Amino acid sequence: MASRFSGVLQLTDLDDFITPSQECIKPVKIDKIHSGTGAKIKIQEDGSYIQMGEDGGVQKLKKVEISLSDCLACSGCITSAESVLITQQSQEEMIRVFEENQKLHQDGKGDMAKLIVVSLSVQPILSLAARYNLLADEAAQKLSGYFRKLGADIVLDMTVADDFAILESQQEFIERFRAAEGNGNTSKSLPMLASSCPGWVCYAEKTHGNLILPYISTTKSPQQIMGSLVKYHLAAQLGKKPDAVYHLTLMPCYDKKLEASREDFFNQELQTRDVDCVITAVELEQLLESEGHSLSAVNAVPLDFPWSKIQSSTQSITSHKGSGSGGYADHIFLHAATELFTESEPKLEYKSLRNPDFREVTLERDGKVLLRFAIANGFRNIQNLVQKMKRGKCIYHYVEIMACPSGCLNGGAQVRPQDGTSPRELTMKLESLYQSLPKQVPEKNSVVSELYKAWLGGSQSDKCSSLLHTQYLAVEKMATALNIKW
Repeated sequence: MASRFSGVLQLTDLDDFITPSQECIKPVKIDKIHSGTGAKIKIQEDGSYIQMGEDGGVQKLKKVEISLSDCLACSGCITSAESVLITQQSQEEMIRVFEENQKLHQDGKGDMAKLIVVSLSVQPILSLAARYNLLADEAAQKLSGYFRKLGADIVLDMTVADDFAILESQQEFIERFRAAEGNGNTSKSLPMLASSCPGWVCYAEKTHGNLILPYISTTKSPQQIMGSLVKYHLAAQLGKKPDAVYHLTLMPCYDKKLEASREDFFNQELQTRDVDCVITAVELEQLLESEGHSLSAVNAVPLDFPWSKIQSSTQSITSHKGSGSGGYADHIFLHAATELFTESEPKLEYKSLRNPDFREVTLERDGKVLLRFAIANGFRNIQNLVQKMKRGKCIYHYVEIMACPSGCLNGGAQVRPQDGTSPRELTMKLESLYQSLPKQVPEKNSVVSELYKAWLGGSQSDKCSSLLHTQYLAVEKMATALNIKW
């Protein structure tokens, strides 16, 4: 099976779907039995290996496992063999946790069971809605019913986290723009590059390092903001410790598994991750098919809404103005035009440049360009942008970057086209569905405003900085012979 990680991560051994790339090396010390040269290795019926020494000693040999955390710390390839690399981030692991939890309840040990919280992103909801011919709200409620049937305690949508990400990105851009203006545009403040796509961020860390990383926004992605919100606010509200909560997210791409596996999002003291497991749209489709079920046949259950007194039944799935990846460029552009240049109604008219996946929008006054934003999707456009930055010829103030062509609606783990529909046609359909949803305005989200006060102690607090922002570090190149490019 071909890897479904984003193209920017599939840089070596593209036809190798059995073992990791030759650059992927994890040193492992194996303490073997000291014996003569007559030691033999046998393969057991279960596929395990044992070493038999001349003196009759037997040792079961361990298999070398490579996790996503190992890959994040390595400057070699990432995803030439997803079946080898993904252990804790799979539907099998998800089912194992659900079954383990159910057994604890059946055995009368419910106090030892985890509180399972599921967060749904809008892109996979739309992907599954299109797959099963459902409306967005229907798909969301049927997903809620399905996860509850598996054993989930709470099922949420991620609108609150999406709004937090946009609001924090807006504020960060304003601060960077003013810093750049104050330093005569010589500081490493602009362009500000979006950080919500883990495929792009991982590529920047491994390939370009400190030449690019200072420009990447420090605002966490909605997935990780949701992780902080669930583990360190919702858990406390319910009288639970963060490590007593199992947080599962439904996402549009496999790269989100990489993001959830980052050490930055792991609490060493409590030994818990902000997001414990990521499941994708295509994996959920495969799981339903393996059970002989269709999502359309699942009983609908309203999503939970624990952030306020508003009943969950009144909630509907929403989108944001702009691209199907979250609308970062649009929202930040409009906010900056108002905040920096007092433009109350700036025009948002994008023009395509090299291709439809590279578009720009400008704010002009008296023939002078005040703001120049762009949306760059896909590896080809990312490469072109990075090369311009390295030559000091990047003319943009902000760039919304996504690794997948057409952005998150066409994520590598979205459901593939059915009945002969082309990928482009399916993406256009999902884009139409996204744009038809009610539009969410982050600045008018009273729940987010309240959470800024109740959870974070204000938008300028240290807690806000630690829970909504992160940092990215360059991965050092491996000094091994296998890393030499001939």
